[in-house]
Amino acid sequence: MTTDFDTDTTSARAIFQSYDGMEGLLQEPGLAVIAPSGLPRWRDLVMRGYPGLIAAGTVGLAASWLAQHYNAPVMLFALLIGMAFHFLHEEGRCVAGIEMSSKTILRIGVALLGARITISQIVSLGIMPIATVVVAVLSTIAFGLVAAGALGLKRSFGVLSGGAVGICGASAALAIASVLPKDPEAERNTILTVVVVTALSTVAMILYPLGAVALGLNQSQAGVFLGGTIHDVAQVVGAGYSISPHAGDVATYVKLLRVSLLLPVVFAIAMIGARGAGGKAGPRPQVPMFLLGFAALVAINSLGWLPRIAQDGASTLSRACLVAAIAALGMKTSFKALLTVGWRPIALMVAETVWIAAVVIAAVLLTRAG
Repeated sequence: MTTDFDTDTTSARAIFQSYDGMEGLLQEPGLAVIAPSGLPRWRDLVMRGYPGLIAAGTVGLAASWLAQHYNAPVMLFALLIGMAFHFLHEEGRCVAGIEMSSKTILRIGVALLGARITISQIVSLGIMPIATVVVAVLSTIAFGLVAAGALGLKRSFGVLSGGAVGICGASAALAIASVLPKDPEAERNTILTVVVVTALSTVAMILYPLGAVALGLNQSQAGVFLGGTIHDVAQVVGAGYSISPHAGDVATYVKLLRVSLLLPVVFAIAMIGARGAGGKAGPRPQVPMFLLGFAALVAINSLGWLPRIAQDGASTLSRACLVAAIAALGMKTSFKALLTVGWRPIALMVAETVWIAAVVIAAVLLTRAG
């Protein structure tokens, strides 16, 4: 059994056996974590993870101190400092904890954001974000399918990369890969997609907030733009809250709308693939737990059942988790792997990124003009 401690490469390999790795543990029958010296499982996980957790937490604390003293975005500091410590993720005792920070701690932080959002806030956004997200996601997958053929790549790679760019980055890549037809290049394509969408999402986290300001978008519009275009949840949160708390809330809601489309998209791909393979069934997707947690906290807060002190505590803990997660993502970011692949797959994902950005910004500007 592998867990959130394992590297993306290992997850990409194991995902072909289990879909659960998308948002939690990878369940593989017959395998189990062997705790040394008879330690209980939870103690074994703590012993494996604490060096990396401490590293990510230390970078997060340093970023918070710098942000307070220089009045700059804490997420950006966490990302940049984390990238300087990328060597910690290459090998050694910190790898497991860095993986946990970038996955489990991230999901906890995102789920806790639900404590500061209510249904009334969501309703006030109107139908535009929902329509924008649906059109953006579906058109990006279709664009990837067509563009892959034009570039001489397999159409399955276009679906994989388009889904990763359109929905939720690395998690979507692993989920979609689990139901695509298997071929000798499937594993390499999955790993490549994870690396490239993570790099593109990191770049977008830095540049898109500047673009939103340059376009004169208000906080709600900026949130829709960021949440509808950036690939990974962590970078959406980082970009949104670097503008303002309201923009961060809107960006998180819009991003989670995209995440919610993962299940129907994966089921549709699995059904089409099964029909093409003579009805052979693929793995069964499961609902991301952090999405359920986020929705539950939104519902509880909307009903007025969450005391103010609990809202403040959840907000503080959420921010701490997200800063640590951003630091861990920085530690995982490496551009060296991109030098070993051809230009076509990278060009395809860049084109898909530009496409979804153009679709969302067009919708935002059209709404503003109306």
